[in-house]
Amino acid sequence: MDEIISAKIDLGDPLAWLRLDEALRRESYAPSGLVQPRLAIDLCHRDGRIREAALQQAVGDPALLPLVVVRCADWVGQVRERARELLRAALDVETGVALAPLILLFGRRGRGAFAIELLDEVLRRASREQLTPLFTDADRAVRRHVHRLAVEEGLLSPAELARAAARDTDAVVQNLCAEAALAAVAKTGGYGEVLEPLLGARNPRARASGVTALRAAGRADRAEGFLGDRSGVVRACARYVVRQGGGDPLALYRAWCLAAEPVPGAVIGLAECGERGDAALLWPLVSHPRGAVRARAVAGLRALDVVDVRRMVPLLDDPAPGVVREATLALLPSAGLVPDGPLMERLAGGWPKGWPRHVRVAAFRLLDARGGIVRLRAAVTVLDDPDERLRAWGAQVVQRWHLEEGMTPGDAEVGELLGRARQLFSEYVLTRRLWEAGLSG
Repeated sequence: MDEIISAKIDLGDPLAWLRLDEALRRESYAPSGLVQPRLAIDLCHRDGRIREAALQQAVGDPALLPLVVVRCADWVGQVRERARELLRAALDVETGVALAPLILLFGRRGRGAFAIELLDEVLRRASREQLTPLFTDADRAVRRHVHRLAVEEGLLSPAELARAAARDTDAVVQNLCAEAALAAVAKTGGYGEVLEPLLGARNPRARASGVTALRAAGRADRAEGFLGDRSGVVRACARYVVRQGGGDPLALYRAWCLAAEPVPGAVIGLAECGERGDAALLWPLVSHPRGAVRARAVAGLRALDVVDVRRMVPLLDDPAPGVVREATLALLPSAGLVPDGPLMERLAGGWPKGWPRHVRVAAFRLLDARGGIVRLRAAVTVLDDPDERLRAWGAQVVQRWHLEEGMTPGDAEVGELLGRARQLFSEYVLTRRLWEAGLSG
């Protein structure tokens, strides 16, 4: 508590003001880092009359305006209305930009709509340059709000919107800006300025928007280059555009998979639109030198529902984690057909110089899917694993394990395994579990 109250208040950190308000309601000493700490205490006082009296003085101290924002959602009506009057008088473009993160954060709480509406009124008077800091704010809610406002007010050009869609890490901003950019150029036909930023974006949503727009831009031929994109949604959009342009994505995928160096995205793309017979093109790629190609080939076989357990099991030892992960997903529905002996050997053998973590995780996932005594045996084994996360996973499985339907009560191995894991239970719970398993405590 002392650290929260005595810390210097940062105007750019909205959470600091909320913590200060909560802290000062519980404590009586002053925060440091403020010119008028006594006034800050009064603004957060338990007594509404004191809070209301402090509001008038706070307007003269710009550093305390964040607490005026907080009081705009005060639970006492008189305090709340007075704070709103004062904030309306004090809020200009400069302070609005500075306080936007706090207002938007606090506005998500009860009675916060007023401050957001007032902020919108102020920001709509701002220039694009004044809003620039908010376009890249660390808080995605701020970026969403200011980009939405910029779109409504026409503050950004189509090219700037496209660059924002390509740059931002938030899906809402990506979609908002990409759609706005494409809607704007659809009226003028100037697709050139927005396509390149969208098509070159790292995030798949922006790329997908750009690929879809290729048809309207009369550049459907470029969509073929995105059929092997690393993103499934981009590949799907590319297939649509290619088909609309009279092309055949499936024929292209089949040709690419026969190439000496197939693109990983083309391998999984074949499965996404191919037939079960196309598995004949994917099985040879399971042994391709590139791990990414092998992984996509295994994923494709699973998508086509042509998993061969006998041929898939050896892939659980692949040096590429992605291949092992895909093979595990393919084998999980048939986990009962995978011999548990070799899997247990991979859990128990030769640490830390033995089997790598991704192989041990795959073995445990498949053994866990078997259920029954096999699940308990595997979980107890990984309690000694060098990997902390795998140990924790095993502990959770042991603690949740119960005798399943079809198991014979009184199995001595169950008692031995639970005994090895007794540190995970209280004596009462362990005795109960043994009793449930048909064993004496």
